[in-house]
Amino acid sequence: MSGVEELLRAVREGRTPQVPALAAALGPAERRACLVELKELRKQLRGEWSNAADRQSGALLVAGAGCHTGPAAAAAWIGGRDFAERSWARHPALAEVVAAQPVEWQTDVAARLAQRSPQGWSWELYPLIEQVVRRTGCPVPESDAFVTEWLRRLVQGEGGRGGTRATLLERLRADAFRPVLLPRVFELADIGSLLEFRWSDRPGDVWAEAVAGLAASGELDRAELIDRCLARLVRGGRPVDQRLFLAMLRELAPGPAEYAGHVRSLLALLDGVSVVAGHAQEVLAGLDEAALVEPEVVAEASAVVLFRTEKKLVRAQLGWLEKAARRSPERAGPVVLAAAEAFGHPDTALQERALNVVARHLGAAGPAVLPELRFAAEGLNPAHHARAAGLFGAPVGGDDPDTGWSELLPPVPVPRPLADPIATPAEVAEELSALLAGYQPDVADFERVLDGLVRHARLDRAALGTALEPVLRGQHWSETGRWHDCGPRDVLYVALTVTGQVDPHHRKGVLRRKGRPALRGANNTAYGHVLGARLVEAAERIGTDGLPLLLATPTDATGAVEASALVGRLARYEEAGVEPGEVDLQAALLRLTPTTDAEALAAAGRLASPAGRRVAHWLVRGGLPGQPSERVVFAPGPGADDRHPFWNRWWEALNRVAVAQPGIGAGPAGPAGERLDAVFRGLLEGTEPSVARARKQDQWGWQPTVHWAAVLPHHREELAARWLDWFADSADRERRGATGMLPVLAEAGGPAGLAVHLVVAYGLGARFPEDRTAAVDALLVLAARGDLDGGLLGRELAALVAAGTVLPSRLGQALAAAAQTGAYGTVWSVLAPALPGLLVLDPAPRGLGDLVAVAADCARRTGARGPVEEVTRVAARSGSSRLVKEARALREVLAG
Repeated sequence: MSGVEELLRAVREGRTPQVPALAAALGPAERRACLVELKELRKQLRGEWSNAADRQSGALLVAGAGCHTGPAAAAAWIGGRDFAERSWARHPALAEVVAAQPVEWQTDVAARLAQRSPQGWSWELYPLIEQVVRRTGCPVPESDAFVTEWLRRLVQGEGGRGGTRATLLERLRADAFRPVLLPRVFELADIGSLLEFRWSDRPGDVWAEAVAGLAASGELDRAELIDRCLARLVRGGRPVDQRLFLAMLRELAPGPAEYAGHVRSLLALLDGVSVVAGHAQEVLAGLDEAALVEPEVVAEASAVVLFRTEKKLVRAQLGWLEKAARRSPERAGPVVLAAAEAFGHPDTALQERALNVVARHLGAAGPAVLPELRFAAEGLNPAHHARAAGLFGAPVGGDDPDTGWSELLPPVPVPRPLADPIATPAEVAEELSALLAGYQPDVADFERVLDGLVRHARLDRAALGTALEPVLRGQHWSETGRWHDCGPRDVLYVALTVTGQVDPHHRKGVLRRKGRPALRGANNTAYGHVLGARLVEAAERIGTDGLPLLLATPTDATGAVEASALVGRLARYEEAGVEPGEVDLQAALLRLTPTTDAEALAAAGRLASPAGRRVAHWLVRGGLPGQPSERVVFAPGPGADDRHPFWNRWWEALNRVAVAQPGIGAGPAGPAGERLDAVFRGLLEGTEPSVARARKQDQWGWQPTVHWAAVLPHHREELAARWLDWFADSADRERRGATGMLPVLAEAGGPAGLAVHLVVAYGLGARFPEDRTAAVDALLVLAARGDLDGGLLGRELAALVAAGTVLPSRLGQALAAAAQTGAYGTVWSVLAPALPGLLVLDPAPRGLGDLVAVAADCARRTGARGPVEEVTRVAARSGSSRLVKEARALREVLAG
């Protein structure tokens, strides 16, 4: 047996340890001949996952590395994604093959591999490159991937976390790569989470302390480190990275003289993340007090900070201005003009604080500043107009709220109509390709593709299959191990039916498991079951008589089907003599838009088929009726342990207001006498008054999508009741991104009852600003459509604040944002009924004063009048807390 044959046999048998010696015995010509077979074997192994294939892959990697005589080709082979996925780059046999090559070959390969991006959280190629660098003495690679992996291995170290493990400072001091790679750390992105972790309580066992320790011992240039930290902070980046470099800067502890040379950098940091801006502000204020900066710096800093939303920063800036004017009365003019920048701040309390600073130093500033102050005062809240007019000697604000106010609401959303059906097989293939490649296809895209597959499969299945072939090349279908909900991309099942790659009528083609047909797996939600049933029925009909079109294809992007469109589609079915699919028909009925149009009802009455008569009867009876919502409250159960909340199941420690509905599955017949299939009754099963009912697996595994909403486009109350816990998570479990569907519900059809208002209430109290923004959008859409019940929403908000589920500070920010759009009347309609329940809470929750300030502003701008007993009671209290002051202001407004 020749050397080539022996090597190939070892590769096929997966004998990786024997490969280096066999490859070393080959000459150049034999290696080139062997490469042809190795490349062919690599093609065969791609996409194959088995123990035998895995062993072969390791031997193949080592053999290819040994047979490639060119460094570029060898590096491309070793760094291949298919090898990285199997983690064979760490095998000692690969290092043995590389070490046997000429030094120039090794260094060239190492340099090329260092430029490749890691395939996972740990870079498999790093040990190989590191060995080459240490063995040959070649330059240390400085690529982002190499530096990041060097850092990861350095900070994690060896051994356990106990006292026997060297500290990060000790490891960094002993590392030979440090002089080259440590400066590169300041140029990397997304490393904060790696370097901010403290491995033990010993000094020097966290990155910032380790670097500062080396600077203190003179092993690193301290001035250079300070320069690099400031430059990195000015560059910006993710908050976790900014916190890391700020921690390094604080550990280096520059003195005032050192900071004085970096004033421009410090000013730039005032526009950064809050914690960095706060540090820069503190340093600059200290420099100003020590007279180490020009007087103009305070005005320049104020122009940035006073427009920020963080109240702490604005208060600190106003305090800096106050101290500057007291130290040097000759600076009063620039100080009061700088403080006037805060007159336009959205927080009325900060406006008042700025007005106080101006009032105290206006005398020293002199009359020259009055014109600019009068102009700036126009940005003040109307509550401060009278005082500002007295200070500045001229009227402020020209609009009378009783006559000049008008509510500004967004235009009522108009659903986007679906485009015409896809005209050709080539267009179907193009749209399908885009859908499969997209992250989250919208309702219109999915529905048009599904309808196009059904239409053109009936017209010319062979032509459609030919058009689909390039799109489906490499696509395969497997029901095995489906862990996810049935979704839009599962339209692939229908497309593969068209080309014959899936046979929905054959037992193996349908892939029945435990009695369930394809796409109806145990991990489906109720909405996934409906979508799966639609796809399976469409695939089955493609394999038999075919359908001229789909009845349930929406007429607009919400999922709704207009009555006239459905009647016209059924007329086409009658002309063609085809019976519609039962699932398709019932899906269309649930999407059918109720109508009183006499012409549409008459056309429906003329339909002669059984399906046509069912649709006509459904329209006459008004469709699926809404379900009554019952308000239920649950508190932490007896199993909750206040001392050890970590051990509680999450629902045992929550105070929530929820909704119960009876459901439609109690009897054999659905609404309007229509018998709904079990898959559709599952959409509207009754909701129990317990958060644990829907979370019996201790998780909420699926996020509502627009496709779920499109199943019941005229029943947003029912959807809100069933999704309530998901939206509530945004407030009491601080889940990010949980409110994205609120605007969709607000734009959907059907009554907006208790459940809809409750989910909006939870969204207004969400932890993250972007989630509160979605809730504000939903609030304004409901108001624009005339569907908002301000009293209901206000009372529920008060109940959620009382339960501790919604924090007044977050609610105040959300409602202030809504008011600033011009919807002052809408916000007042919510806050007016909420105040009685909020102001009786004892002790008053933190942030309630801010909420009352929003109410006072809205009442003032809308001309609201009439006393509120609870407001009067709080306003009569002694003291000058924010809550009492704002209650007094609101009392005065309501008294006119």
